Amino acid sequence: MYRVKIRTCLIINHSHDMDNPENHRLKGILLNKCPRCGQGDFFITKSAYSRGFDKMNRHCTHCGENLVPEPGFYQGALYMSYAFYVVFMLVYFFVFTFFFSNYYNYFLISIIPVLTLLFPYAYRIARRSWFTVLMKSEPGYRNAEE
Repeated sequence: MYRVKIRTCLIINHSHDMDNPENHRLKGILLNKCPRCGQGDFFITKSAYSRGFDKMNRHCTHCGENLVPEPGFYQGALYMSYAFYVVFMLVYFFVFTFFFSNYYNYFLISIIPVLTLLFPYAYRIARRSWFTVLMKSEPGYRNAEE
């Protein structure tokens, strides 16, 4: 009738640097990978600048981690996105202030297209960061399907 997947926890020896869960978290945020295992894709498409850039996998294709824990979970990622935009705008402003102080008009003209072009990437990185920050840490354990 119903097919049930059995998931077990395996203890892993973290002798290699890439097996460190903290490396998986950073790799997951930066490279569109699952923060738990560092192997499966977080979003369906590889590029943030392709059609369907916002479509996510519901589960990790490698370890089976639930990437959509509950409805509305990613609303908090809006705040992460806002924080990334503020940091980017401050850096962008200081670069203009120190290197292009005579061209403040270009700063005002260029900031809107630059932020528009960054939207898909900021959207993805905010969601991956939000999930990674709130993911329960299980040091020494990894989910494996039987």
